[in-house]
Amino acid sequence: MSAEATNPATTPAIPPELLPPAASPGARPTAPAARKRPRHRIDLRRLGRAALLGPTSRDRLPDAIAHVAEAHRAHHPEADPEALRRAYVLAEASHRGQMRKSGEPYITHPLAVTLILAELGAETTTLVAALLHDTVEDTDVTLTQVLDEFGPEVAYLVDGVTKLEKVDYGAAAEPETFRKMLVATGNDVRVMSIKLADRLHNMRTLGVMRPEKQVRIAKVTHDVLIPLAERLGVQALKTELEDLVFAILHPEEYAAAREIAAAHENAAAPGPLAETAGRFRTVLREAGITADVEIRPRHMVSLHRVRGKRGELRGVDLGRLLVTVQEDADCYAVLGELHTCFTPVVSEFKDFIAVPKFNLYQSLHTAVARADGEVVEVLIRTHQMHQVAEAGVVALGNPYAPGATGVEDPHEGERADPTRPGWLSRLLDWQRAAPDADTFWSTLREDLAQDGEITVFRTDGGTLSLPGGASCVDAAYAQYGEGAHACIGARVNGRLATLSTVLQDGDTVHPLLAAAGDDASPSPDWLEHARTPAARIAIRRWLHAHPDRPAPGPGTRKPPLTGAAPPPADETPEAAVTDLPGATVRLARCCTPVPPDEITGFAVRGGVVTVHRSACPSVARMAASGRDPVGVRWGENTEFRVTLFAESFGRPHLLADLTEAIAAEGVAVISATVEPPAEQRVRHTYTLQLPDAAGLPDLMRAMRDVPGVYDVSRAQRSADARR
Repeated sequence: MSAEATNPATTPAIPPELLPPAASPGARPTAPAARKRPRHRIDLRRLGRAALLGPTSRDRLPDAIAHVAEAHRAHHPEADPEALRRAYVLAEASHRGQMRKSGEPYITHPLAVTLILAELGAETTTLVAALLHDTVEDTDVTLTQVLDEFGPEVAYLVDGVTKLEKVDYGAAAEPETFRKMLVATGNDVRVMSIKLADRLHNMRTLGVMRPEKQVRIAKVTHDVLIPLAERLGVQALKTELEDLVFAILHPEEYAAAREIAAAHENAAAPGPLAETAGRFRTVLREAGITADVEIRPRHMVSLHRVRGKRGELRGVDLGRLLVTVQEDADCYAVLGELHTCFTPVVSEFKDFIAVPKFNLYQSLHTAVARADGEVVEVLIRTHQMHQVAEAGVVALGNPYAPGATGVEDPHEGERADPTRPGWLSRLLDWQRAAPDADTFWSTLREDLAQDGEITVFRTDGGTLSLPGGASCVDAAYAQYGEGAHACIGARVNGRLATLSTVLQDGDTVHPLLAAAGDDASPSPDWLEHARTPAARIAIRRWLHAHPDRPAPGPGTRKPPLTGAAPPPADETPEAAVTDLPGATVRLARCCTPVPPDEITGFAVRGGVVTVHRSACPSVARMAASGRDPVGVRWGENTEFRVTLFAESFGRPHLLADLTEAIAAEGVAVISATVEPPAEQRVRHTYTLQLPDAAGLPDLMRAMRDVPGVYDVSRAQRSADARR
């Protein structure tokens, strides 16, 4: 699909029969119901006869499609080219008269897109859809006609990559097109395969566009298409897209990388990579291992990155050696021989065969040192692994077809096949909750910018797939959805943890929810630690729906995200009285004074007087800076908030015993945090609501009486210390 056609047509509404049985419930209509337009139904037979006129006879492929069929047969020798011939006939006839901005006939674009996919090993249905991918968007051919002529699979793929019209959606047309395309990809991954090949050919021919349009398209490609190609494992498309975008957005750096590559290519003597490859072949041949060894040159973006890390590049930095074998066991045999005959760099070894990457990638990575000390990076994989590494999901056909995997969908709608990983399921989930196109578009870019994926375990035996850097907040929303609004903490690997705790691959996480009836709700601070779009959207939506929500009151057991600072103290007017007319009194959080503490006040911005305990370090600091104290005294109010620190030895059930002792004194727990144990000692921080300040000594005494607790003290830290 391309904007380069000189007579683009409009996009029709999807006929109901094109919706697949497994279509996502979050899918949106492809066109507003109110804007259906009458479409002229063309005669496909007449167009077919017209396209066949000329030197090509009916019983052979048109010359233009022959090279596509040849590339297709290299991967699928038994494939029937008849469907390709019929698709080409329709595409050529329907695009006849259209020209690209480069001056070429428009049919060259769908042919190029189809050839890209054929070389990657796509099956026949994908190639047919690629030939027809612009017919519905740019010609008078309708989806119903594609359905009648080529069946529901081809029609679904063509519709999946068909753009929505700007006349209907305005500025939201591009993001809503991507939303529609991603939903379609969730049911058939071949939709995104066609889109990636389409964008690659358009990027190859982008030079005819205005510079500002080149930059705009390159940025979208960089932010959205390249990350999707990476996550779908289509490295062949991803690397070329990266180089094309790099040349447009960073032309000087691209030219420098090209110059380095050209200088080494034109060198007369064989480089160190070629010499090492020859030694590898000799070693493996003598060991009786059948293997192919070749040099994998780095593409321009990779060269630029390596140059930034290592400075001046040497010959071994320009590429890596790829060793391909037949069986998985041969990979480890090659590894053993290379590590025996060469000096391995242990820190460079990675086994992505035993633990594949989230994008289907499998390979052994290692590095060996040459006699001159230079280090050569090596990739070891089977031929099948190499095909998947290059083509990703394109090489797997359509795993979403009924019965293709032989496995029924498990709970929560997760596909059992490897091309429906956690990131795609998460994306399909949160896109339904995105309230508008701008939110979807910005959130999509943020989500795709996150590298890597981790798997954490639930206490019920299930797993959660989360992006790298995800916190307990993300795990809570991934497990409970909007029920995570009531989250009050978490256990990570059996230990209490704050909600801001960053999870690692393999952690066991158990989000803790407030009891039914407790007034628990999200905090704006959660947004600072949420990495998944689903969590951020849910939190923002709740905060937007409750703009006047008061701070958690007595009885709410919501721990803060960090143990650095307790929540804001009460600002009850009767708590303390100031001599400064019209000022609001606020009890300082750093020392949480209560009667009968001796107190001192200082005026701050906004007409507020903060009240500190006279022994608080903040008082000495402000007095030293020359600030004058303001007269304050205790008022009539008896309820106060106080922060206490409990020092204890680690033992089971200590937190429960402390909480029970506090509750027995009639005191409400506002928040509680537990720092990680150090030398078998644990520090607890409690922010408590006292019904009567006079009961503070009894409360502290009851906490000290809990077995294992050896000290309970009042908070007395300066704001600087807390930060």
